[in-house]
Amino acid sequence: MTDQKAPSFLTQDDIALLNTGRHPDPFSRLGLHDDGGTTWLIALSPDTAELTALTGDGDVKLSRIAGDLFAAPLASGDYRLRATYGDGQSQDYDDPYRFAPVLGETDRYLLGEGTHRQLWRALGAHVMEHQGAQGTHFAVWAPNAQRVSLVGDFNRWDGRRHPMRRLGAAGVWEIFMPGLHDGTLYKYEIIDADGHPLQKADPVGFGAQHPPEKASVVRDISGYGWHDGDWMATRADHNARSAPVSIYEVHLGSWRRKWDQGGRPLSYKELAHDLVNYVRDMGFTHIELLPVSEFPFDGSWGYQPVGLYAPTVRFGPPHEFRDLVDAAHRAGLGVLLDWVPGHFPTDAHGLARFDGTALYEHADPKEGFHQDWNTLIYNYGRTEVQNFLIANALYWLEEYHIDGLRVDAVASMLYRDYSRSEGQWVPNRDGGRENYEAIAFLQNMNIAAYAETPGIMTVAEESTSFPKVSAPVDAGGLGFGYKWNMGWMNDTLRYMQRDPVYRKHHHNQMTFGLIYAFSENFILPISHDEVVHGKGSMLRKMPGSEWDQFANLRAYYGFMWAHPGKKLLFMGCEFAQPEEWNHNGELNWHAADQPLHKGMQRLVRDLNTLYRGEPALHLHDCDGAGFQWIATNADESTFSFIRRGGPDDAPVVVVCNFTPVERPAFRVGVPQAGFWREALNTDAEIYGGAGRGNLGGVAATPDSHDGQPARLEITLPPLSVVIFVANTDADATQGESHA
Repeated sequence: MTDQKAPSFLTQDDIALLNTGRHPDPFSRLGLHDDGGTTWLIALSPDTAELTALTGDGDVKLSRIAGDLFAAPLASGDYRLRATYGDGQSQDYDDPYRFAPVLGETDRYLLGEGTHRQLWRALGAHVMEHQGAQGTHFAVWAPNAQRVSLVGDFNRWDGRRHPMRRLGAAGVWEIFMPGLHDGTLYKYEIIDADGHPLQKADPVGFGAQHPPEKASVVRDISGYGWHDGDWMATRADHNARSAPVSIYEVHLGSWRRKWDQGGRPLSYKELAHDLVNYVRDMGFTHIELLPVSEFPFDGSWGYQPVGLYAPTVRFGPPHEFRDLVDAAHRAGLGVLLDWVPGHFPTDAHGLARFDGTALYEHADPKEGFHQDWNTLIYNYGRTEVQNFLIANALYWLEEYHIDGLRVDAVASMLYRDYSRSEGQWVPNRDGGRENYEAIAFLQNMNIAAYAETPGIMTVAEESTSFPKVSAPVDAGGLGFGYKWNMGWMNDTLRYMQRDPVYRKHHHNQMTFGLIYAFSENFILPISHDEVVHGKGSMLRKMPGSEWDQFANLRAYYGFMWAHPGKKLLFMGCEFAQPEEWNHNGELNWHAADQPLHKGMQRLVRDLNTLYRGEPALHLHDCDGAGFQWIATNADESTFSFIRRGGPDDAPVVVVCNFTPVERPAFRVGVPQAGFWREALNTDAEIYGGAGRGNLGGVAATPDSHDGQPARLEITLPPLSVVIFVANTDADATQGESHA
């Protein structure tokens, strides 16, 4: 029933659309508006018996126009509203429709152009003060929506109550909500182009509910007090190609658990102490975290994210994630994140058909759907989507001081026919299989990341021979800092899984990697992918008896750390966890207390110490100046090679034996005569071996051998790697070795 004549600018269509929550421009009608010299206040207040404007000139009762729409002439432009309900209860609140837009012309221009590098500072939910009121500003991109409303507990999840303002042609909707604060639950209710209502989480939300709940959570990410200035000033040195980079890969939910508290994972704050101290003690230089962007399904390990801007709430709020990063930096450790711009899940509250159209993804499933993972593929050719992803990379690097991003599944992005049969993919404009748009996106991401956050690294998990992955963009490359060496990993693991009697027939699986070792800036990865899905643990991949398995794995790690390339090892592999990784539990720390496992753990710690301490083992990881073969013998399954650093650095000689046959008086050529310290021997008793070694070191005689000017005669234990470092002082005390 209509109690009040409506102002002339308010049509019957306006009244009907406002009452049903479907008005395309609610700010043009709600709030204060002039009508022939009279200022009218129009307010929508569902389920309200009486609505009053509280002004400095006194209270003004609003009359009901129709349905839940109220109006009254108002002399003062400064007011609050008081809603009185049928039960007599009342609520005073600021009217969001009295506030001007928050986003300025520059933001609007950059959003419309799709070039807003700090997208997260414009979109999402920001706790702030606006026009003298404390509240939260919300903004979301939904260009094809008929209407977008903010919904949450604060308005009974009723999309009629708070429809948002559309800002021009950019397709961005915004509203400032006074009184809302950190911790508020919210979603966006979208009326799509066909008139259907959708409820979506915020694509640029900084927080989310714990799955299976699906709402976004307002999180104030401003005002954190960092204490990592020393690290940030020097991190470029820690990430450089010439630096020792040894990465401990971690799934936060299953590293350790609190079994006295129901088996819950450690929180970010607990990890800031326990994980950081452990990784530092083990001698690693970096921690790499499996994806922490919010994700709905635990079993995806984070590789199917729905909230790219939200650190998962499983372990705490955003500031506590910063506590973890800050603690790592103060301990001298870098932090890398797995980052997933290659695909996203179809969950209804996520990005899929966000405004009722294929907004973030391709409409054609031949381009927009991953058959392997049942996920959607970003439309990298759409400017706004590319902006969304590049800004997200910068977000983690800037807001959380992340030191690098490892980009997942790059091969699936580079090729349009990735894992697709004939006729199930769309060729590029030249009829080929390369995804030009994805290539351009990766190049632009790397350009932006290195330009705007100096000293970081980006890493590609790329499993093909796509050229120049880690070459600069201006040299025709993709611009990554490093690339995972998947070929090395596959070849060497296949070799190690063979019975030693057959290894001589597959000798090249251990040597072939040196043919291309310096074609990219490689990281040698033993990642989570190698210890899941029935592949077994690293220990159980090894052949033979239990003793043989440990000896083989010790030798393999010795070969890996001595081989050119940065290192990556998944958690649990450092102490030879006997079981395959289970994300629902924790690592088998009981096994880590057993002698053979503890020996393996000590070996990895000492390998890291040696790798960091000897420039010859890391300075030229990514170029051929630091490597030279001495000899390889397929029949004996032995290898020897030299690693070199700078002109003043001691050379290192590595000798490998991948048979269970001890080789006494084994001769190996070396680049100089004099004493060579046995710096590490994987057969040492402290590692669980038999202790067959070289009494701290051996003197090389000036007799040429293997094309080298001098010769060592050593004991080469079975299934072992022995590492010698030239002593620059021939008269120095030999000292104690790990033999």
